[in-house]
Order: sequence, then C-alpha cells, then structure tokens
Amino acid sequence: MSTDPIQVGRATDADRYLATDQLVWFAEVPAAPTDLQLTGLAPEHRFAVDVPDADPSTYAGVYGVYPMTLSIPGPDAGLRQVPCAGLTWVGVHPDQRRKGVLTAMLRHHFEQTRAEGVHVSALHASEPAIYGRHGYGLASLELEVSLGRGTTMTAPHLDEAAGALTTRMVSVADDGVPARLRECFLAQADLGAVVGDLGYWERICLQLPEHLRGKEPWRVLFAQRDGVDVGCALFRRHEKWEKARPASSLEVWAVVGEPAARLALMRRIVDFDLVSSVKVGAVGADDPLLSWAGGPRGASDVGVYDGLWVRLVDLPAALQDRAWTAPCDVVVQVADTAAPWNDGTWRLVADAAGAASVERTDAAADLALDVAVLGAAYLGGGNLLAQQRAGLVAEQRPGAVRELWRAMRTDVAPTAAVGF
Repeated sequence: MSTDPIQVGRATDADRYLATDQLVWFAEVPAAPTDLQLTGLAPEHRFAVDVPDADPSTYAGVYGVYPMTLSIPGPDAGLRQVPCAGLTWVGVHPDQRRKGVLTAMLRHHFEQTRAEGVHVSALHASEPAIYGRHGYGLASLELEVSLGRGTTMTAPHLDEAAGALTTRMVSVADDGVPARLRECFLAQADLGAVVGDLGYWERICLQLPEHLRGKEPWRVLFAQRDGVDVGCALFRRHEKWEKARPASSLEVWAVVGEPAARLALMRRIVDFDLVSSVKVGAVGADDPLLSWAGGPRGASDVGVYDGLWVRLVDLPAALQDRAWTAPCDVVVQVADTAAPWNDGTWRLVADAAGAASVERTDAAADLALDVAVLGAAYLGGGNLLAQQRAGLVAEQRPGAVRELWRAMRTDVAPTAAVGF
C-alpha cells in the first residue's frame, strides 16, 4: 500500500464528508438529512483525508466510488460487461489545495480498486485538464443535441418495428422505477455504457425540494414490447411563455434502448404539447439520432464535449478482459507514475479469435506511450494513429502503432456514458 505521508482512509463522519463536498462545490445546501443526501453512496465507498490543525467540520479532501459495470468490446463484435470503479464526489478543501491531497487520494483509489480485483476506473471530469495527469484517457465523446418541436425522425426500415411498441410515461418517484431503470440500462447497454448498482439509480431518482425549484420532477418514458421494457428516456420540461404563447423546453438526460425503441421514444419526445425545443444529452458520436434528424444541420444546435475518461488500474488484466478485433504482436513501453505496477515494457499479443496475452518483457519497445493513451483507446475510440500525430505516441518500429490500433478499434464509436 501507499507510503505517502498524506493518509487516506474510510470517511467515518458522514456529516464532515457531506460538508466537505458542499464547500468544494458551493451549490445550494439542501435541508434534507445527511443520510438522505448521501443516497446511493454507501459508507464503505466514501474516503477522506484528515490532517492535523484543519477545520474540524470538514476533511482535507474526499472522494467516493460507485460500483458500476462498463461495457467493453466482447467476442464476435459483441460486448462484455466488466466491473468498473466509478470515481465520483472528488473534492479538495480550498485551504488544502496544492499540497498533494488529490494525488494521494487518487493513488489510494488505484490501490484500493486493484486490491478489490477491479481492473478499470472511470469518471466524468469536471475539469478535464486534471485527470489526464493521473492516467485517465478520454475514451468517448458526448454530444448534446438541440431539436425543434416536431422534428421529423426518418428511419424507413425501423418504422414498422417502432410502430409496434407502446410507450408510457411514469414519474421517477413511482414504486419500482429505480430498479426498472437499472434493468433497462443494463439490458440495453451499448459499447462504453456504464450502469450503476441499485443505489446509484435510487440517487438518480432522488428529488429534493432544492433540486426542484421551479422545475418539473423528472419523468421516465418507457418503451415496451409485449409488456417488457426495451428502452427508456429520462426527461423533464421547463415551463416558459413568451407573448402569451408556449415556449417551454424539454430536457432529456439520456435515451437508451434498441434502435426501434429509441426511435419510438424520440418521436414522442419531440411531440409534447406546449414544448418548443428539446435538448438531448448523453448522445454518442455514432448515435442514430443525428441521422434520423437529417444530420447536424437538421438539429438546432450540436455541442461536443468530453465523455467518459477511462483509467487502466491493472493494465494486463484490463487489456486481457476486452476482445481484440485483429491479430497483433506489439511491444509497448508504458509510462505510469501514479500506478507504478503498470509502468514498464509489455508484450501485447492478440490472436485471430480476439483473445490477448499481456506480459512483461525485456524486449526492445515497438512504441512508447503514457497509460492515459491506452485508456483513451480501451473502448475502441481514441484513435492511436491520431494520438501519434498529436505527439502522444512514439513509434520505434514502423507500422507498430497502426498494428496496435487495428487490433483495438471497434466497428462503432463508444457511446456517451451517463453522468455519475
């Protein structure tokens, strides 16, 4: 375990943990009891740094972990769902910045995750410049797509299947909705999707008064075939009137499901009464939504943001977990100062069946890169050739980068993962 002088351990005081988070993020403080505000983040998944002579009502730093599954490339162009540590609730007290607190917490997180037998960590970066320095690579992009009411969704070969589905709206406060959401997201997960345990979904469905000021409660639109959920969309509307005319907007947190279900859901989403505009978040780079709407200019606006950041905590195990799309035999020199057990030279051998072996070697390296670059390519995005052109990969053997990239890339880009 770490010998860092800054000691990280289990956060034993829930009130101090929450107070630290509220100080760091400075949003309106809810009046709800601490336990309710910490819904979904179990006590064993809360960690903190305590230092002498600090404010006794807070910690020097805190972080949390959501146990999740991550959909990675699987055999025969399919998917494999593996455990993933969802890093969240990360914050350093303003008085303790630039003292190594974050570095110590992340080192603790990597050691803890590895000790638990989990091979990857992932996060959504509030400030993306920070996490690349600690070995996280940008593995997917997220689009935010704005549409006008009544946008035509054109998909002639899905019309019959979409028309055969039923859709029904419920509130996230209804009985059993967190479990239904989890089951639906898990069953319909695309490459790069993350799905939390039930506690995570209970948190998503938690609606405190401070979160609802002037806002509609979150609602869920489920798509069903023969009574079985095959897709869903979380959304809420924001009331607005201009010159006595309705000008409300509708916000979609995420849409998941098989293509016909997503089409059926989106056709309902863009056709609500009193709504003039729709904003859809968590849209993947290869999501069919833009094709249905007629391309980027068929939308009112398209924003592109960094999506999921992936960190290989146990490099050989993580690379052997995923399926490979082409044979390769490449020696890679990996730099990893934050998880030194990954640092060094590795021989990556993938066979035609998609299985790989990853072993340490004394052979001369074919290419050199930081562990964050492998994290970026882990889901089949993060083009290694583009990263080489950007100066993030050094090639010693001509063609080695292309060989490795052809073995890691996937047929479609990883989707946008929901927030945590």
